[in-house]
Amino acid sequence: MQETLLEVNNLVTEFRTADGNVQAVRDVSFSIAKGETLCIVGESGCGKSITSLSVIGLLPSNGRIANGEVKYEGKPIHNLPYEQMRQMRGTKISMIFQEPMTALNPVLTVGYQLREPLILHHKIKKSEATKQGIELLKQVGIPYPEKRMNQYPHELSGGMRQRVMIAMALACHPGLLIADEPTTALDVTIQAQILDLINELKEKLNMGIMMVTHDMGVVAEVADRVMVMYAGKKVEEGPVAAIFDNPKHPYTIGLLNSVPNIDDPDFELEPIPGSLPSLHEQIHGCRFHPRCKFATDKCREIAPPEFTTKEEGHVVSCWLHEEVEEEVKHGHLVAQI
Repeated sequence: MQETLLEVNNLVTEFRTADGNVQAVRDVSFSIAKGETLCIVGESGCGKSITSLSVIGLLPSNGRIANGEVKYEGKPIHNLPYEQMRQMRGTKISMIFQEPMTALNPVLTVGYQLREPLILHHKIKKSEATKQGIELLKQVGIPYPEKRMNQYPHELSGGMRQRVMIAMALACHPGLLIADEPTTALDVTIQAQILDLINELKEKLNMGIMMVTHDMGVVAEVADRVMVMYAGKKVEEGPVAAIFDNPKHPYTIGLLNSVPNIDDPDFELEPIPGSLPSLHEQIHGCRFHPRCKFATDKCREIAPPEFTTKEEGHVVSCWLHEEVEEEVKHGHLVAQI
């Protein structure tokens, strides 16, 4: 059994607003083992990125962890003093941010930004940090690394900037890598290369990976386990095969039915009706029920607990999970309740 690297228990993250406090993450629990990739999926605004920022301690000034705990290698880190958490970033937990053009400093060279974490955490000289920076660029497949060290982010393509972000994140050999939409705005060829690179480095370094995405194709390619979030809540979690082959929550089925199938000439997309509720909106019962065509009175009145299914490690928060059946017709998942 793999050793647990990250453990998140009953996490609640809230923000102060002019209209009062609102919860962006609501009682979410999960864990990640060494060498394992957990993909967190859901629509934009469902709380995926806020969950990742809560783990690494980079919430905006008006945000805070209101309840729950975050443990790394069995030790609580959610309440560490600022300086201690700062020392953990890069050495224990690193993050690839969603948009490398805004995450990289435009007025500093790639070399300067690569050397900084090495000098800060490893206390080495600039010359040694430069050598290690060049090796990191080679490791992530950037050609002419000596030249790239002296270039600025705007001189690199989107794929190269993303590779630089990966090199920076791996500079101090972290145990956990958080990747927030690492392939956003990249063409499919570069996207495949980035995903292959992350998988290769995971195997080589035995890292745990927490990947935030809304792309189910990415999930199918890299995930060991999947956690589905909706409106700040975890609604389903399980091994990737169970989520794709035997989804139990109507929202998960809706996400899968929204993925185009080019192999089926008769395929028609089935968008999920409606939109995510605002953080201020008070919803009784299951938070998905206003958009769920299967919702019953019980769904509208009482929030479902987390149920364990017959498959190991597969949990779901839905009153109707035992009645959910799916069948594959020409490669298209059809949900029936």
